[in-house]
Amino acid sequence: MTPRARVSFVGAGPGDPELITLKGLRRLREADAIIHDRLIPKALLDEARADAEIIDVGKAPGRPCIGQGQINRLLVDAVRRHRRVVRLKGGDPGIFGRLAEEIEAVRAAGIPFEIVPGVTAATAAAARAGISLTERGSASTLVLTTGTGHTGALPEGLDWGFLARVEGTLVFYMPVASLDAIVSSLTVLGRDPHEPSLVVEAAGLPDERVVAGRLGEIAASAREAGVRSPALFISGPTVAAASVPLAVRRVLAATG
Repeated sequence: MTPRARVSFVGAGPGDPELITLKGLRRLREADAIIHDRLIPKALLDEARADAEIIDVGKAPGRPCIGQGQINRLLVDAVRRHRRVVRLKGGDPGIFGRLAEEIEAVRAAGIPFEIVPGVTAATAAAARAGISLTERGSASTLVLTTGTGHTGALPEGLDWGFLARVEGTLVFYMPVASLDAIVSSLTVLGRDPHEPSLVVEAAGLPDERVVAGRLGEIAASAREAGVRSPALFISGPTVAAASVPLAVRRVLAATG
């Protein structure tokens, strides 16, 4: 391993290749090897050097995939064979990207690393819908949580009482399989079923769709629209201001 060898954990953004940071793009162009997630746009991978090794370790829901342990070993091996390795992750690498496990693997192997943050799906989805995730006086709190645990079901340990009563915006990543349970858990514990909500499918990608509706009805609306992963669920007072950018194909339910 050469003295300048390192792993750069780079956030690719939510799918629009123009949303990667300048630093992330520079690291991508310098890399000797790139280990990337599913849904990384081809336009970004095309920025790699012609002689760079490109390894796809994408995980698709319900399909056989490379395990996290194997990805960790690939990272260590790639740095030992090359000099500069980019681990290219969708969105921001530190938000539901299993970054901590990969850091632990390279740190245990004595490999230097850096983290280059990216635009996460929550901010991208809100921007595309024309809303702010926070608002003075009505949404001073923003909660990012996951709708799917490591078993594929609702994650254990979520404080549903807190989520139901927090005065602010809730964003659930990976909610599709558990959306009915999420909505039920929130409304049973007192969150207003009339609160405006969105389910955003493929945020930032060309086939992005948005389902809008009341919290109590959003799961049924998303199911009727056939929403699939990757998707995001946003609920809170600021969602009522959602607009309809022409670039976004939307499936709308009444919110008034």
